[in-house]
Amino acid sequence: MFNSSDPYVKVWVLHDGKKVEKRKTSTVERSLNPVFNEQFLLRFPYERIRQTSLVISVMDHDRMGRNELIGQVVLGSKSGPTEVKHWKEMFARSRQSVAQWHVLRNCR
Repeated sequence: MFNSSDPYVKVWVLHDGKKVEKRKTSTVERSLNPVFNEQFLLRFPYERIRQTSLVISVMDHDRMGRNELIGQVVLGSKSGPTEVKHWKEMFARSRQSVAQWHVLRNCR
């Protein structure tokens, strides 16, 4: 596993599986237990909600080579039960912060 990590979070908005918007947090240097206390305001048409999903990836920043994927979670109407619950809560409480823990999936 990792001895040290420089993690950051990358968020992609997907419409019909196509990447349309990307946001990133700042990098937390040398941390295996980072806290990302950042918010993103993402706007997309409500009528396209079933075709929209968020891919949230935790990455390890590498100064010399390629950044490495630590794990990710996908939020959308076609995700797993925990993710769908969070997805619905975000729309039920629009314009309010909605936080929830998720298990990252290893995508290798």
